[in-house]
Amino acid sequence: MLPDEIIEFLGHRFQIHASRALSGGDINQVYRIDTSGGIYCLKVNSADRFPGMFEKEALGLSLLRKANELYIPSVAEVISTKHYSALLLEFIDSAQPDKNFMFRFGVSLAKLHDHSTSSFGLDHDNYMGSLPQSNREQTNWTDFFIEERLEKQLRPARDSGQLSRDTDNLFSRLFSRLDQLMPVDMPALLHGDLWGGNFMVSETGEACLIDPAVYYGHREVDLAMTTLFGGFSSGFYQGYESHQKLVPGWRERLDLYNLYPLLVHVNLFGGGYMDSVRRILRKFS
Repeated sequence: MLPDEIIEFLGHRFQIHASRALSGGDINQVYRIDTSGGIYCLKVNSADRFPGMFEKEALGLSLLRKANELYIPSVAEVISTKHYSALLLEFIDSAQPDKNFMFRFGVSLAKLHDHSTSSFGLDHDNYMGSLPQSNREQTNWTDFFIEERLEKQLRPARDSGQLSRDTDNLFSRLFSRLDQLMPVDMPALLHGDLWGGNFMVSETGEACLIDPAVYYGHREVDLAMTTLFGGFSSGFYQGYESHQKLVPGWRERLDLYNLYPLLVHVNLFGGGYMDSVRRILRKFS
């Protein structure tokens, strides 16, 4: 059920005809609401649980939307009440992909990555899932990746006892040679959390991105995330490389970038993901 505070807030904007909960909201409650002003997607959480999360998500969606390379839902409003925060979005009706969908998706992502800036990071912090994500800008990618991505997750893993001394030592060895492992590239505009649950097929057959963790980073970061939980089809990567050829060895490097989301999962869900982290560290040791 929609909270009464949210119903009252929205009542000043339009009449709500119907609402129903949607599946897939791991962090937030998500609803479809049919109103006198149209159909919307509404994401709701407590006001104090994740401070600023919806404001940061709205900023990320706006950055992706301005790039105009993929379908990005428009933000209608960021809502704040006494006990709740919410994000009102354009509702996207999903469709079945055609046989060339993944190829086109790959091309569009490569074009998104062409949007660049002078530094890695972003002018504001945001969230990766439900954890704060530091985007302090740096001009060197490996420094950014170590300091703003891996170290930010290693600290809580150490504090909680999830990170053994042996694994910590493997990270130190990796850090000393990361410059030689990752190719130099310009900062690319990233979705930041591009696993299979964070895209949809729009009614018009376009790839629609949702739930971003936006920043400017190495283009291989987004590609790595596509392989983390099941992987995308080969047509996606063919489409990507039809627009932007990747540096040889990119497939082998993807595990390096996935150390970050895996550590996020360690800190959210416990040490079961640490086996995957150690496997990657041994691969590059």
